[in-house]
Amino acid sequence: MCAPGNAGIAADAACFPVKANDVAGLVELAVREKSGLVVVGPEVPLVLGLADRLAEARIPVYGPRACGAKLEASKAFTKRLLLKYGIPTADARTFSETAPALDYLRSRRRPIVVKADGLAAGKGVVLPATPAEAEAAVRDMIEGGRFGSGGRQVLIEDRLQGEETSILVVVSGWDYVILPTSQDHKRIGDGDTGPNTGGMGAYSPAEVVTPALMDEIERTIVRPSVTAIASEGIDFCGTLFIGIMLTSEGPRVLEFNTRFGDPETQAVLPRLATDPLALLWSAVRGTLAGFSLELKPVHALCVVVSARGYPDSYPSGDEIEIPAVLPAGVEVLHAGTARDDAGRLVSAGGRVLGVTAVGASLAKAAEGAYRVCDLIRFESKYYRRDIGARQLMRA
Repeated sequence: MCAPGNAGIAADAACFPVKANDVAGLVELAVREKSGLVVVGPEVPLVLGLADRLAEARIPVYGPRACGAKLEASKAFTKRLLLKYGIPTADARTFSETAPALDYLRSRRRPIVVKADGLAAGKGVVLPATPAEAEAAVRDMIEGGRFGSGGRQVLIEDRLQGEETSILVVVSGWDYVILPTSQDHKRIGDGDTGPNTGGMGAYSPAEVVTPALMDEIERTIVRPSVTAIASEGIDFCGTLFIGIMLTSEGPRVLEFNTRFGDPETQAVLPRLATDPLALLWSAVRGTLAGFSLELKPVHALCVVVSARGYPDSYPSGDEIEIPAVLPAGVEVLHAGTARDDAGRLVSAGGRVLGVTAVGASLAKAAEGAYRVCDLIRFESKYYRRDIGARQLMRA
């Protein structure tokens, strides 16, 4: 079963109209339905303590308690943890007042990033091209409420240069299993242009992460991060999603999320030969040590099909047409979809669909995904046409 669900998952699971931020309602539903395991997907219920309440109700839950979800809810909290334990990351300062923030900005002699401290649906990072844009971003967050309470405190961080990779780690206390690498595409436009979004596509594996580099990432980032979290008394059971910049000086942490995030998950999970549920259940039971993860010898690529205008203002209610028969190895995963009163499939969010394809090579996966993207129909349809291009050009 699923709550609240969407028009896609309704074909596979019973959906209940309980909102993701209704902690009491979700606990009541889990108890009433005698749930054997609850996997919490979004960040908001984690931050609100859904995992804590489920544990109190003796419902097994995969997803960190509120103290662990704070690693995503507060970038300042995570930055302090990283610095305390010597985990490589960019220098940053935190501000809740405009004047000292602007003074600090004007003192910097290198490119910077302005980040909303709190939750902003993956859109709270501004990469200003000029000092004026940086100052405007600070004012928009602290004074203008651009990201609500999540932006009332900001991080001004030195901008790291290089390629990004996302490392998803299933964590249970001191134990962990690292999932296959992936690379996300955050900007709305081709060639990594325009504002940041929650993600416009991803592919796996990210071959820029060589086996030697993966060993370095585990040694300097993954293992120290899991150890730091446990050492702080946080009993973390869930996904630690580590955004990493691969700089010329070595890998550096960009951010932590505390859940499976799309579109990376949509490119990573199709490559698992191991049943993902067995992996999550092992984490919940505390038997993750020594867990053996098996992979399929395939590449995967996910293209996000959004509503034009995302991540700012965009229409909803467009009727969607998806091919009735999909090519082998291609799936269409629903995000912002619903059924209207007439039973039609319609758009109901900024990121509407995720088209994921697997193939013997990244080129084959991209070919399959884009063939279906071209066949999907709705009035405001938009998607990037260069997902995976960086790796494809290296091939």
